[in-house]
Amino acid sequence: MKRIESTQNSLVKHWKKLVTQRKEREKTEEYIVEGFHLVEEALKHKEQIVQIIVREGVDLPLLWAIDEVTIVYVNDAVAKEIAETEKSQGVFAHCKQRPISEDEQYEWRKVLLVDAVQDPGNIGTMIRTADAAGIDAVILGKGCVDPFNPKSLRSAQGSHFHIPVIRGDLMEWIENLQADGVRVYGTSLEESISYRDIEKSDAFALIVGNEGSGINPQILAKTDQNVIIPILGGAESLNVAVATGILLYAFVK
Repeated sequence: MKRIESTQNSLVKHWKKLVTQRKEREKTEEYIVEGFHLVEEALKHKEQIVQIIVREGVDLPLLWAIDEVTIVYVNDAVAKEIAETEKSQGVFAHCKQRPISEDEQYEWRKVLLVDAVQDPGNIGTMIRTADAAGIDAVILGKGCVDPFNPKSLRSAQGSHFHIPVIRGDLMEWIENLQADGVRVYGTSLEESISYRDIEKSDAFALIVGNEGSGINPQILAKTDQNVIIPILGGAESLNVAVATGILLYAFVK
């Protein structure tokens, strides 16, 4: 058992950077999750846990299997340094991203591609929805917010531990998927058909884009078919995460 009581401790400084700096998360491929639910999800994937951080006075559930996990106890001052929520539950997991091999990537047949979505809540919700719909992976293209941002992690509710989430070149991914016989669908008002006219499949890729500007036209030009969700009421458009959920469940076999 380890105890840290100084906010100047080098490990505490590292944790704080993981919470506040995308650059640190990308460089180290590590991140922090906060709260009982997310830490419990992390414990189902112990190989991804570096250590669990517990504020003094916080009791861990008796049923948690923590025998092989490093536990670090911290005081209130240290917990405040790394807490991202206003009313922190005082329990955190310092995690490392799961490595994803090229061989594993070749097996993906149901893929969500995301172009330039910048809202962390939307990214997290899309990851969670893709996980729920049985999608093989989520690939974030240029201009997307960091999926390991604390807000994205909270919105995903632990799905980061279940589904591969990577950053990639969407043009490259589209070409590779199409070469493997996977049909690629875009979301656009132009040259599109209703999403209801698409046959359900166990191999497809869906591209969704920025709510304001949509999908990059160069990416859209590469799709096999573009689809639209009809707006039946007075709303101008659908939230991108909601639209993603409707489409994934409509397409998946």
